[in-house]
Amino acid sequence: MHRPLTSSTNKGACINTLKTIKMKKNKTLISIRRMLLFFMIALFISGFTAIPVDWQLTNLLNIIPAETAMHNWITRVLQGYRYTNTHYPFLLYGYDWLAFAHFVLAILFIGPYRDPVRNIWVVQAGMIACLLVFPAAFIGGTFRGIPFGWQLIDCSFGLVGLAILWPVYRKIKKLEAALPQYSSGDSCLPGNSFTQHKALQNAQ
Repeated sequence: MHRPLTSSTNKGACINTLKTIKMKKNKTLISIRRMLLFFMIALFISGFTAIPVDWQLTNLLNIIPAETAMHNWITRVLQGYRYTNTHYPFLLYGYDWLAFAHFVLAILFIGPYRDPVRNIWVVQAGMIACLLVFPAAFIGGTFRGIPFGWQLIDCSFGLVGLAILWPVYRKIKKLEAALPQYSSGDSCLPGNSFTQHKALQNAQ
């Protein structure tokens, strides 16, 4: 059982201990937040690309060399998009929801940005989603007639996401594992890693 604080001296010592822990964790925490911020911005940008589709495809055709497989595929996609937009514009409502889903996912990562240890499950869910990109691209792409090269491009999004979230996950686990070692024999720290982490956050 932890001893209660009996004097302002003990309280000051506890605060100093917590500040020491916080400084030791600061570098890891900053790294985690920078990587998560980059990931959130990437999600927002990715979602935004689902809105100006015609403009993007038109500009891609100006960049990609003519008479190539990629140019022919983008031309076909643009023709299909314009035909759908002209005759069945309500189907493009799905693009709006696709963008919205990306925005919501980006907002979800504010949780681990603020409190990585408590909200590590968001990062875990993100890694699972990145892994699921591969079967979704290969299976769905095959049935929908998407060229294999384009399926690989789709898979690259999952690969890039995993390349960001896996290091973030490892850093969070490192941050979490380091908390108990500072509480050994220290009466001012609660006994479980979650409450230690909250105490660490409150040590201003």
